[in-house]
Amino acid sequence: MIGLGASMTSSSSTAAVLDSGAVWLPSDESSLEAWYRFNTGITLNGSDVSAWADSSSNTFAMRQPTDAGEQPAFSAGVLTFDPSSDPQNLQSSSTITLNGAFVVGFKINPAASNVVVMGSNSVNNEMFKLLDNTSTEKIRVKNDSGVVDFQLSSGTVLDDAYWVISRDGSNNVTAFKDGSAVAASQILSGTFDINALGVRNTDTNPYNGTMKEVVIFKGATSTALINNVSSRLSGL
Repeated sequence: MIGLGASMTSSSSTAAVLDSGAVWLPSDESSLEAWYRFNTGITLNGSDVSAWADSSSNTFAMRQPTDAGEQPAFSAGVLTFDPSSDPQNLQSSSTITLNGAFVVGFKINPAASNVVVMGSNSVNNEMFKLLDNTSTEKIRVKNDSGVVDFQLSSGTVLDDAYWVISRDGSNNVTAFKDGSAVAASQILSGTFDINALGVRNTDTNPYNGTMKEVVIFKGATSTALINNVSSRLSGL
């Protein structure tokens, strides 16, 4: 078995600025469910990531302790997923279950489309996925109830960008890219199961690109929360 190595909890200068003074943090919210924080809680196996701790008060750590080929690379706070030889991903032994309102945010720079940013590796077809089908750029949100696609009116999913996905108490789902709604809200009820970063359904559609931070809130959404998440991710 490959050792987990030493845990890294240092922050870069960017994160230090964000965390100073009275600046908002995800941990300020009682609805925080999981937080894979930039340059924090990283356990290394050499220069690769064998675990990314959950910086919330919960225990949804994402791990890849035994398969070195599936460990994303790490440098300067950034995880790089390269599926050219193995579907690199991190997984949790516990499942984050989102039923009702939620907010999910992530800062990524994908190198390819048709890839899953996060999803379930134990329940079929539950995911947040970037798609480019015949020049149609969109983000797909899929759970046990169905699927909604948010098509970009311009631009590409292959940007260094931050995304926020929100669902309110009436099951209206909205996708934001770099602080702006991608398209009109759509209704999607049902439950999202999340226990993997960078893959879904037994190594399907592996993510290709970099990832800086992922944050998940359960049971609440608001304009203020969406704006705070966007502001934090935009500064990473």
